Amino acid sequence: MKKLFAALTVVILAACTTTSPDVIQKGDAQRLSQVQDGTVLSVRPVVVEGNQSGVGAAAGGIAGGVAGSSVGGRRESAVVGVLGAVAGAVVGNAVERMSTREDAVEILVQLRNGERRAIVQAKGNETLAPGDAVILVSTGGKTRVSRAPVVVPAGSKS
Repeated sequence: MKKLFAALTVVILAACTTTSPDVIQKGDAQRLSQVQDGTVLSVRPVVVEGNQSGVGAAAGGIAGGVAGSSVGGRRESAVVGVLGAVAGAVVGNAVERMSTREDAVEILVQLRNGERRAIVQAKGNETLAPGDAVILVSTGGKTRVSRAPVVVPAGSKS
């Protein structure tokens, strides 16, 4: 039972990861990022496929094997245990893949120099629309898009 609990805990924790533009990874904190100005050309909803790391299959296999081995007598429990492990692995893999899927958006941005960039990111708190002024913040090979800050000229009162 302890193995089953530990395996399911790992699957649940794996499902809690996010690629939200509102969440910054610890390793990206206090790093200098490149910032580019641009304008949103289009935004469309997409789905980022979930992970298949094998953790779900392992957890499901353990759970199915433990559950199956408790059925019937000695010979039956071995056969049902193996079948339970296989079925559990298939179900666990599917659960991991579905629980780590993420609704996202693909944002097509035109930079000031005329170049275009497409960025896929998880849906965040901001809703972007064509024509919005945005910034692209790139850190460590990853880029996120957010609304451009409003610039108040120096010396003016807000």
